[in-house]
Amino acid sequence: MEYWEGKNRRQSLRVKYPCLVVIYDQEAEGGKGKQSILTHTDNIGVGGVCISLKTSLKRFVVVDVELDLLDLEEHIHCKGKVMWVSPREKDTQGQVVSFDVGIEFVDIKEENSCRLKRVIQRLEENDK
Repeated sequence: MEYWEGKNRRQSLRVKYPCLVVIYDQEAEGGKGKQSILTHTDNIGVGGVCISLKTSLKRFVVVDVELDLLDLEEHIHCKGKVMWVSPREKDTQGQVVSFDVGIEFVDIKEENSCRLKRVIQRLEENDK
């Protein structure tokens, strides 16, 4: 399994925002076919999202992403590319039991990008 060990190369600000995310992995491991994974964000930005998962995803695979910003508006649907995977937690035997996964948005509508930007700016202002 290949993990990300590079530097932070984010091009946009990320904020802690626990919105709901559903990842639809077309290339699920073990030949399961399409797999839906419900999780929360660790942080989010206009360019992508960091999520925590109990299973790993392959780097550079394109996934379908559904974001619920919990703002009473429609969910955001877009494509995303898995850019990095990093072990987060290990059990008592040293086996990895959860992963941080960085996903870059690659196919997000301009209106949704603007909506994300508004949410992020509001959170940043409230954090000051």
